[in-house]
Parts: sequence; C-alpha cells; structure tokens
Amino acid sequence: MSTSQPLSLPKFLVEYELSQECKDLISSLPKENGWLTTHNYQYQGFWLAPIMLQAMLACQKHFQAQDTDILLITNPKSGTTWLKALLFTLVNRIRYRDTKIQHPLLTNNPHDLVPFLEFDLHFDKQVPDLTSFTSPRLFCTHLPLVLLPKSVKDSACKLVYLCRNPRDTFVSLWHFTNNFRAQKMSLEEAFDMFCQGINVCGPLWDHVLGYWKESLEKPEKVLFLKYEEMKEQPTLHLRRLAEFLGCPFSPEEETEGVVDEIVRLCSFENLSNLEVNTSGNLSTGRQNKVFFRRGEVGDWKNYLTPEMAERLDQIIEQKLCGSGLKF
Repeated sequence: MSTSQPLSLPKFLVEYELSQECKDLISSLPKENGWLTTHNYQYQGFWLAPIMLQAMLACQKHFQAQDTDILLITNPKSGTTWLKALLFTLVNRIRYRDTKIQHPLLTNNPHDLVPFLEFDLHFDKQVPDLTSFTSPRLFCTHLPLVLLPKSVKDSACKLVYLCRNPRDTFVSLWHFTNNFRAQKMSLEEAFDMFCQGINVCGPLWDHVLGYWKESLEKPEKVLFLKYEEMKEQPTLHLRRLAEFLGCPFSPEEETEGVVDEIVRLCSFENLSNLEVNTSGNLSTGRQNKVFFRRGEVGDWKNYLTPEMAERLDQIIEQKLCGSGLKF
C-alpha cells in the first residue's frame, strides 16, 4: 500500500500540527498504514489517526460533561450526518416551529450544528468556551466507550449510539476516504485492513460491542440504534429517541404531524439537495457534499464479492458471538 500523503487532507487530519507530547506517545505505539493519514496508531485496543489521538487525550483532560448533555456516537460512516440532523431538529423543535424563522438545517450542514468533541472544539489547542451552548448541549464523537472523557461516564448525560451493517459501513468508508487521497486505495486492500480491524476507531466490532453492552447495563443512559431499522421505520425510532431524551411528542404535536415533518426535513433526499450541501464547505475545509453519497441499505452488493461478504460475516459472527447483537 502506498503511504504517500494525500493532496488535500482536511485540516483536522494534518499531521504537522501534532504536539511534541503526542509525537512522544505515538513513537511507543503499534502502528499500521492509515486510510487518510500515513499511519494509524493503536491505543488501548483501538486504531486512531495521530491528530485524533492528540484531540482525544485533550478531551479526556478538559471536557466537563453536564447532566443535560446529549452525545451522539457512531463508528465512522454509520449514519452520523443523518443522526445529527434528527437529534438537532428533535431537541430544538419548539424553538424553530415559528415559520418566520428559517430552520438552521436549511442553511447549515448538520456537522456545523452538532460539533465533534475530538475534531471541532480544539481541546488540544485551548479549552473552548462552551457557555454559549444552549441546554441541552449536543455533541458528537467517534470515540469508543473506553476512550470517552471521565466526566461523560460520571455524569447523567445521555448517549445515543447508532451502528450500521459492517458491509455498508465499509463501502461507505472506502468511498469517503478516497475523496481525500492523492492515490486511491483499492477496494481489496481497504477491505483487508478493515477485516483486520485497522481503520479509524476500529476494530468496528469492538467499538459496537462496547456501547451495546453498556446499553444493556445502563438503558437509561445509552440508547442503541441500528441504521437499517431507523431507515425502515423512521417515525417509530424518532419517537423512541424523544422518549429516551425526556422530550416526548405531545398529543398536539402528533395531531399536527410534527414527527413526519422532522423525518421529511432530515431525510437524505431533502438534505442532499439543499444548496448548502451541494456547494458549501465546513469550517474544517471539507466539502459538504462528501457526506451525501447514497445513504442506501444494501449498497455493499454493488461492490463486495460473495467471498468478501462471507469473510466479513464470519468475522462479525465470531466477534459478536454470545453478545445477543446481530446485524
């Protein structure tokens, strides 16, 4: 595999921004070829890009969770953009019911409305002022459970975890990665790395299992969702989300069709065709359109051979054996 640096890495992945402390740490960690950066490093069982490792350590030191916070958590390319849109609209639905106020989703990408702890808030440069965030504060992260800041675990904040079938997750990740690479990664080499668990925040199965088990032990704190089930019955799961977060839909809202309105506003078809998402950029420099490829269930059939699908299925079945979780 080529380790040549991509032509146009997003700012959050530029390796020369690493602190000396982080450079010293990664010099002692196992490393493998990366998907976007030259290498990924294994820390406490998970593979992280260098700048993500640095940001994660800073978050652990400085982020102070509040009991009313809501954290959206996904493995990369598991429906993050959609979940951000749904949760932002859900918890802010009263504020933006006034038709005279333009809804922020119409002019902002969901990633600008719900910041990543490890990418957007820059704890590694300075402790950000979060006093301007209205309650409940919404944040997102790709971090596995064991790497979350201690304050998240100690507080009563809510965690909403969304997982996706590993086959589609892989295909989406491969496409997304190649948007930024100077030399495209072949499907075969990317698949081999994925099956070894070597991808950002991988292994995927360990990431998923951590939150699955936590949701069984602490159902009042962790809501575990599946992308495919949400796509099939979005209104049902939006109601589940509202109940879990303590903001259920009122009978009046049900009568007025608020649930269906939110589903329509946040649909892939609607968001992907908005001007902000066809031609705009995030503050990190990424093009908004790269977050809207297809969003379909079963797209893996267009890329994976039967042998590849069987190999991944066998790995997942072995890793999830006895957990009660199935895809």
